[in-house]
Amino acid sequence: MSATYHLNKRWFYLGLGVFTMLFSGILYAWSILKIPFAQSFGWSPATLSLNFTLTMCFFCLGAFWGSLVCKKTGPMFALILAGVLVGAGFMGTGLLQKSDASMLYVTYALLAGSGIGVSYNVVVSTVCAWFPDKKGFCSGCLMMGFGVSTLLLGNLISILFDAPSFGWSKTYMLLGGVIAAVLIVAGLFLKLPSAQIQFPAPKVKKTAATENFVTRDFTTGEMLKSFTFWRAFACMAFMTAVGNSVISFARDLVLSVEATAGLATTLVGVLSVFNGIGRILTGAVYDGLGRRVTMIAANILTIVAAGVTLLAVQMHALPICIVGLCLAGLSYGACPTVTSAFTASFYGRKYFSVNYSLTNFNLIVAAFIANASNSMLASSGGYSAPFVMLLILAVCALGLNFSVRKP
Repeated sequence: MSATYHLNKRWFYLGLGVFTMLFSGILYAWSILKIPFAQSFGWSPATLSLNFTLTMCFFCLGAFWGSLVCKKTGPMFALILAGVLVGAGFMGTGLLQKSDASMLYVTYALLAGSGIGVSYNVVVSTVCAWFPDKKGFCSGCLMMGFGVSTLLLGNLISILFDAPSFGWSKTYMLLGGVIAAVLIVAGLFLKLPSAQIQFPAPKVKKTAATENFVTRDFTTGEMLKSFTFWRAFACMAFMTAVGNSVISFARDLVLSVEATAGLATTLVGVLSVFNGIGRILTGAVYDGLGRRVTMIAANILTIVAAGVTLLAVQMHALPICIVGLCLAGLSYGACPTVTSAFTASFYGRKYFSVNYSLTNFNLIVAAFIANASNSMLASSGGYSAPFVMLLILAVCALGLNFSVRKP
């Protein structure tokens, strides 16, 4: 087949990838998905916060596992496996009975979290392999799909939770079945490009040219021995922690500044929209201005987001809280796009799948910081203490950010 055919085909893969990530991104709707367990089972905020932390841990482990499976078997088997895990996880969650929360940790965190981690890594690495000339744009589009999931699916889930003829149990069962089907279908279609395909050369602006310095592919071992990697890893973890914390208690946060329950659910969706916007805008900025400008700009945005939200909770001001929520979404959306494009630009494409999955382990650090934020919230009785901590971490990230240099 012609080269034009293959180049046109990659846009189909990108569309399929965005659609698949849209369903995988429901993982971030936890502030909505946790409501039935607090209402029906009386599980404490600390118990539910721990589930989100464990989910992010298994998400990262699943992404790493998925990279190894995909490398050996290709994307089809890995995505079918992901579909089975997510389906079993959500359906199992729908069958939970009131007892301790240990089974929630197994079904939602271990099974669903791992499955979505597998699908996330496989979809990103497979689709991005078709866009070596548009790394930031491709990553941004995929991350946008992952980010806006809460808005597009979260409100529907909330409605189904409250429907007398449906309820939370059937909603979880339906969610598991639909996501499993989407992932399995994606696995049947997504393919890696063959070595014979010639892609267009990247069109790099002069301002970004100094960032395209990779002259070879770094193995995973070589990447882990690089001090540059660990500085960037810590920087990304601290930046991600701000958005991760806000996502874990977003609905409760806006309720604390006198938002109605309906508005609170809508604002969780708004957070996800800005999360998605941040991802695609960051991809465009990365392609145009390069890694250094993009990472520093995202870091400054994170500092502002934490500062504005801190001001909102101290003033008890809903409008300022909404602004802070939107800024937190933008800053959080920037992080995964930067992580993906950073890993490819610094360490090459040959080992990208495994390298990217390990770089994504910064989410585990961020998840434990989010859990610490929830613990501070419980002990202090207010949101000021968590946001002071997050603001300090965001400032520390900026110092690390300025020190990141070519490996």
